[in-house]
Amino acid sequence: MTDAHWLFGDQLGPHFLTPGDGGPARDAPVVMIEARSVLRRRRFHRAKAHLVLSAMRHRAAELGDRVRYVRAETYRDGLREAIGAGPVTVHHPTSRAALRLVRSLEQVRVLPARGFLLPQEAFRAWAGERGEARLRQEDFYRWVRRELHLLMDGDAPAGGRFNHDHDNREPPPKGARTLGAPRPYRPREDEIDEEVRADLDRFERDDGIRFVGRDGPRRFPATRREALAALRRFVEHRLATFGPYEDAVLAADPVMSHSLLSSSLNLGLLDPLEAVTAAEDAWRAGRAPLNSVEGFVRQVAGWREYVWQLYWYFGEDYRRRNALGHRAPLPEWFLELDADAVTARCLATVLAQVRDTGWTHHIPRLMVLGSHALQRGWDPSAVTDWFHRCFVDAYDWVMLPNVTGMSQYADGGLMTTKPYTSGGAYIHRMSDLCGGCAYRPGDRTGERACPFTTGYWTFAHRHRDLLAANHRTSRAVQGLDRLGDLDEVLATDRRWTTQTP
Repeated sequence: MTDAHWLFGDQLGPHFLTPGDGGPARDAPVVMIEARSVLRRRRFHRAKAHLVLSAMRHRAAELGDRVRYVRAETYRDGLREAIGAGPVTVHHPTSRAALRLVRSLEQVRVLPARGFLLPQEAFRAWAGERGEARLRQEDFYRWVRRELHLLMDGDAPAGGRFNHDHDNREPPPKGARTLGAPRPYRPREDEIDEEVRADLDRFERDDGIRFVGRDGPRRFPATRREALAALRRFVEHRLATFGPYEDAVLAADPVMSHSLLSSSLNLGLLDPLEAVTAAEDAWRAGRAPLNSVEGFVRQVAGWREYVWQLYWYFGEDYRRRNALGHRAPLPEWFLELDADAVTARCLATVLAQVRDTGWTHHIPRLMVLGSHALQRGWDPSAVTDWFHRCFVDAYDWVMLPNVTGMSQYADGGLMTTKPYTSGGAYIHRMSDLCGGCAYRPGDRTGERACPFTTGYWTFAHRHRDLLAANHRTSRAVQGLDRLGDLDEVLATDRRWTTQTP
């Protein structure tokens, strides 16, 4: 008999059932398990729980009689109910915990990972030639482009250079409330979505499962058909304006020209190669400029792939790294997504976006939420867990390198060359979030001192020696030495340890 094949909830696209090259048999029966223990383990954003369960149940409906869909307390219970002690295959899971689980089960045979661009063996070989100190994203990105012949003309990068960041760092158009890009794809809910929402209500009412955030109409694809429609909508109508403003932020336009495809990629509904190929095809057909296409390709084939590979390469000890010695607990207003309690307009705006949708784009994540956590000295493992729980596109492999490594610099520079934080001036330049705020980005003392500006100088003071030894951050220490009011700045900043910013 053909072995059954187990699909995890982030392995939902057709490429996870394709036979050959380490895949399951063509006629393999499918097992899917909805484990309530996952929802008990963490207090997830309700919109995230809704999206994942909706996507799983939609996939089961598509597979029909081929699938055995089990709702159980744990994966072990569900697998026992589905197949007993029979043999089962599964593609390499995306978390270390899930990999430990499947390897502990005698009847489970683990197949190679899918849903990414390169095998882990290829990355290990590349990394082994360079050493940990030289695993930089830019080098990795160029290697991937060459390996996959992606956005290349022969041996040369399309347009003559790999990196178009210089053209992709524009502040938002002056005076604009929105970018004016065509609206992104929005799915329509159906009876499966209604069923999931009713079950979430019941979990909260009867099973002691708790969520955070709001669950409004579903904003992100839950099926392969919806994900392809979202990809087409982005490539045909929004990709052209993506590049220049990808680092800009507008309060009334949180989506701007971003693709909103991260959740579809991370659920396995889209394969990353089809996404970047569609973008490249648009450039070659003259439908999108190269800088926008390269920016999107960099996000998927550069950053997403880099994060996936580093998650496995750095090992389990990586999650315990805390190079800066940050130990402060996350405050209640942050844990509860209580944007209404926050005065700083940038932080309140972004926190409200997370509360209401479970999503913001990468700059609010890094330079508002992450930067504030870094300045306040919050425990990086708690910050990583918060991001994991509160974003619809977040998984352990996504957030451990992104937050522990890049955002909180807890790995001491293995992943990035400097801590990513700034004063209010950067937020003011790259957004409209400072307009109408009770604080002034240029004030570092007094009642209207910006918490990001005081936080920046306090962070620089606290980690003076580390920053002085890094050529990319040594100017911050030089600036610190020129402050004649440092003691007053530090005193002003101390109020944020007891007062909501």
